[in-house]
Amino acid sequence: MTYLSLQAKPEIQRPISNVFIVLSVLAALFLNGLPWEGIGLILRPDFVALVLLYWCMHKPMRIGIGLSWVVGILADVADASLFGQHALAYTLLAFGGVVLHRRLQMFDLRQQTIQVFGMFVLTYAVYALVNWQVNGIVVWTYFLGCLTSTLLWMPLSIIFQAVRQVHVDHERRHHERRP
Repeated sequence: MTYLSLQAKPEIQRPISNVFIVLSVLAALFLNGLPWEGIGLILRPDFVALVLLYWCMHKPMRIGIGLSWVVGILADVADASLFGQHALAYTLLAFGGVVLHRRLQMFDLRQQTIQVFGMFVLTYAVYALVNWQVNGIVVWTYFLGCLTSTLLWMPLSIIFQAVRQVHVDHERRHHERRP
């Protein structure tokens, strides 16, 4: 069963645990902190932005602007970048995700990807503007990471939705066995 067909039939899903959300954000921080070099560094997607946007869209009451700011500060420290750069970008991204979460969930996954691309462009524009203010130059290669982040939106959404669906299917099987 594909993600697109899962979206077509509405279904009440069991809430995802806070532990899974925290572990997914920590895994994204870890992936951002890997020693990327050369073309990999230029094309590196922002895994934290992907995960934060997903959770802001699907769990806006749990993951929001405040947590995105804290995760951004952690990303700044881990990346040894200008203090507050990621925090500002993730806060703006979370604001867009929380405010537009109902609208974005109305779209199918392909249409969501187009909308998410615009949000990632704004996020990466913040990185470029901060770099311009600090160093006096705009690093246009930041926007290549925007493309790879957008390309990863669909697989990430499918994986997270499958994890959430497994829990629902497991609950359903458990209740069917009872007499």
